Amino acid sequence: MSCYRGKASPDQHTKLRLFADSAGFCQHPSCQRSLFVETDSRNLHIAEMAHVFAANDNGPRAEVELTEEERGAYENLILLCPLCHTIIDKAPEDFPDILLVEWKRRHVERIAAVFGAVKYESRRAAREAIEPPLAENWVIFDEYGPENEYRFDPESELAQVWQRRVRSRILPNNRKVLAILDANRCHLRGQELTTLEQFRQHVDDMEARHLGEGLTTVGRRFPDRMQAILAESTNA
Repeated sequence: MSCYRGKASPDQHTKLRLFADSAGFCQHPSCQRSLFVETDSRNLHIAEMAHVFAANDNGPRAEVELTEEERGAYENLILLCPLCHTIIDKAPEDFPDILLVEWKRRHVERIAAVFGAVKYESRRAAREAIEPPLAENWVIFDEYGPENEYRFDPESELAQVWQRRVRSRILPNNRKVLAILDANRCHLRGQELTTLEQFRQHVDDMEARHLGEGLTTVGRRFPDRMQAILAESTNA
């Protein structure tokens, strides 16, 4: 998701926010192509950040009154596949700013619906909604995670599988769990609210580590209490 346009280039927080909103899919409503493409040997990240109003005064949908900071802001960006990005910039008259903003809004709403980000009537129902993505993430971590023996050989095939699974499965699952928990905060008790925020920090740090540029491996670990969040036996 690189973009080198000086101050019109988004900062790291904005890049991660865009990816989180996209859930790994092009935000063109008629496309929704996966932004991760598997080849025989690699997992390719093809996402491109498109400017609603151009990054410069001569670009598509240019708005000369905008500052460079405003051009690189989250509100002025949409995440697309390379084909959709090329099309909207080569025919800007067919893709006005109001349409691109609407694409982005609809995509966020669609992802929220797919993620099951609705308010459930009970703790049990909310727990049942987050159990499948949490379980899948745990299995992937257990089989391919960095605590396996291959940690002494970062070039091993298992290390490459781990990187692919993090991007294609774990990060989207994390966002799904966060969306459900945020929609059901009313069911959280006592320490669970703190656990939710610790998990949110873990998600942000993990995205920065695996999607960021030049970031270290330092970050909050998965909070142990997440395994029991919303469980009926959780103490108030």
